[in-house]
Amino acid sequence: METRNLADLYGLAALDWAGVAARLDAGLDQAPGAGGPDRHTCWLSTINEDGGPHVTAVGALWVDGAFWFETGAVTRKARNLARDPRCALSVATATFDLVVEGGAARISDPATVARLAGVWAAGGWPCRVDESGVALTADFSAPSAGPPPWSVYRITARTATALATVEPGGATRWRF
Repeated sequence: METRNLADLYGLAALDWAGVAARLDAGLDQAPGAGGPDRHTCWLSTINEDGGPHVTAVGALWVDGAFWFETGAVTRKARNLARDPRCALSVATATFDLVVEGGAARISDPATVARLAGVWAAGGWPCRVDESGVALTADFSAPSAGPPPWSVYRITARTATALATVEPGGATRWRF
């Protein structure tokens, strides 16, 4: 991993990726009052057909060192990712803002989809694997996810940039 201190000009130390990852491992609860500034909202950016950005909120998870999200096939984000997997995901925590850039892939392994369904269910969204074995269903989801079934996506990070929001501050980019 290559680390670049973006706050060197201010005499600030580089942030530690292990600390960022440990905070993500602790979870990103979306309940009010749970995160920074008030709750954790993950924003996914994909590339529209005309090259412009498409940004939307997603209920992402950090599991096994990667961000995961779900969406239906008819959504703009799913159509954009089918054409071009490049994307970015951003989130604010109480101690840092983070942007992860990379590529998203739709997951078709039944065991992985089932495991992620269990993580979402444990976090309060009662989803389950549908009859196909490779997608999710539930009685409800965010309107932006479209109708079920919802495919699970994994973002493979190429870079991550964190900006500390507490003293002493700092900003760092990692290239994986």
